[in-house]
Amino acid sequence: MSERVRVELSPLGVVLDAEKGSTLENMLAMHGVEFPCGGSGICGGCRVQVLAGAAEAREADKTVFSSAELSAGYRLGCRIRAEAALKLKVDQWSLPVLSDEAGRGESARRGLAVAIDLGTTTVAAQLLDLASGAVLGLRTGLNPQSAHGADVMSRVRYAMHSDELTTLIREFLAEMIAGLAAEREAEIVEVALVGNTVMHHLFCGLDVEPLSHVPFHSGNLGEQRFSPKQVGWKLPESAKIRFLPCLGGFVGSDILAGILATDLHQGESLRTLIDLGTNGEIALGNCNRILCASTAAGAAFEAGAIRMGMRAAAGAISRVTRRGDEVDCEVIGDVEPRGICGSGLIDAVAVGLDMGLIRPNGRMASAGQGFPLRPPVSIYQADIRELQLAKGAVAAGLRILLDRWGATLDEIDCVYLAGAFGNYVRPQSACRIGLMEVPAERLKAAGNTALRGAKLAIAAESFPVTSIVEHISLAADPHFEERFATCMRFPEGQKAVTENRNTVALER
Repeated sequence: MSERVRVELSPLGVVLDAEKGSTLENMLAMHGVEFPCGGSGICGGCRVQVLAGAAEAREADKTVFSSAELSAGYRLGCRIRAEAALKLKVDQWSLPVLSDEAGRGESARRGLAVAIDLGTTTVAAQLLDLASGAVLGLRTGLNPQSAHGADVMSRVRYAMHSDELTTLIREFLAEMIAGLAAEREAEIVEVALVGNTVMHHLFCGLDVEPLSHVPFHSGNLGEQRFSPKQVGWKLPESAKIRFLPCLGGFVGSDILAGILATDLHQGESLRTLIDLGTNGEIALGNCNRILCASTAAGAAFEAGAIRMGMRAAAGAISRVTRRGDEVDCEVIGDVEPRGICGSGLIDAVAVGLDMGLIRPNGRMASAGQGFPLRPPVSIYQADIRELQLAKGAVAAGLRILLDRWGATLDEIDCVYLAGAFGNYVRPQSACRIGLMEVPAERLKAAGNTALRGAKLAIAAESFPVTSIVEHISLAADPHFEERFATCMRFPEGQKAVTENRNTVALER
C-alpha cells in the first residue's frame, strides 16, 4: 500500500490526502489554483506558498522566483510534490460560478434530469424534477482540465497527445451528479450537457486535431449520445446522456442554448447574443434567420496576458470608477488587491480615457509608466494593447455579421451579454471603450444562458432552430482585417461612438 501524506490548503481549511512523492497539480486545480501556461512552469501564475513542512525548490521554481521569494516558501503549483506533510497558502482560492435559478415548464414525464453547463473554467450542474420543472439542487466547481491550460487551445494541444482530459472531466461530472442525486427516490432519466466546441470534443472523446489549425472545422459537431456505461457513470442503464450539437467552428452548443434561453429565434426584432471569453461567440438574428460566428478575442476579458491579471476571484479589482482626479477601486472579497479581472480592466481603461491618461489610439499619455489603480496593482501599455485586440475582434465580428445581414448597428434592438463576464461588466464602460457600439441602455446582462438553455433542451428530440442558423467564418471574410483595424481604436467620447455607427452605415 502506498504511503500517504497530509496536505492542508490555507485559507480554505481543506485537507488533501496525497500519495507520497506525487505531484499536486491536479488536486490544486480542483481547489482553485490556476495554471495559465498549462503547467509548463514558465508563467508563475500557479504560485503557492509553503507555510509548514518543506518542499524542494526545483529548477523551474528558481527560474520564476527570486531568492527572497524562494526563501519565503514560494513554489510553482505545477511542480510541487507531496514529499512530506505540507501546509500551503493558496492565493487563487475563491471563484464564483454563475448559475441560473429558473426552472422549466411542467411535463408529463416523471423522474429527474440533470442540466450541465460545461465551461472552460467553471462547471455548473442542476437537478430538475421533470414533472414540476422545479430545480432541486445545484453543484458548481472548477473545471479540473484547467491544470493543463487556462485556455482552450492549450487543452487542444495537450489532448492531441493524451486522453487524460476526457477521463478527468467525466470523473468530475460523475461526482457532481452523484452528489445531486444522493438520497433522491426518483431516478435520473436524462443528462443534457452544453459547452463550447472544445469542451464538446473533449467530453465526447472526439479528435481535436481539426480544431488546432485553420480553418478550425471539425466533422463531429453534431449531438453526441452516450449510455451511462460508456462514460462510466453510475446511473440507470436506460438514462440518456446527450451533449447538444455545436453550430459550427468554435460556436458551441452553449450558444445554441443561449439562443433558446433568450428567445433570439422568436419575434421580428433584430437582436444579438454575445458570450465574451477567450473565444468570443456572437449570434445575430430573429425568427427568420440567425447568423453566428466566433472570433479569437484572446485572454484579455478573463485577464489572461495582463501583467497583473487574474480571474474574478478574491483579491481581484473588479470595478474602477473616477472621483475627480483620482480613482476608486472595488476588490472582490473586500481584501487587499492582488490583481485585476476583466471587468476591472475595462473599467480602468474607460476611466483612463476619460481622464486623458489613455489616448484613442491606445497609447498611454505618460510613455513607459503604468496607470496606478490601488497598490500594488497598475495597468500597463501592453495590457491596453491586449484589450484593444480583444475588443477590436469582437466589434469587428459583429460588424461583419451586420454586413451579411444587411443591417446597421442602429437596427439592433437588444444585445444580450451572456455568462459571468457579461453579468459583471459595466455597460457604460463597455460602450466607452468601443467594445459595444450601441447605446448602453440596449445592453442586457442575460446571466448563465447556457445552463438555462440546457434545461429548456431536456427531452427535446431535435432543435428546429438550427435550420435557420448560418455559421459565418470571419477568417474567410475579405473585410475582416480592415474592420478589425478600425475597431481597435478607442472612441473619443459619445460623439465618436455615434460617428462610428454612421460610418458603418455609409460604408455599406
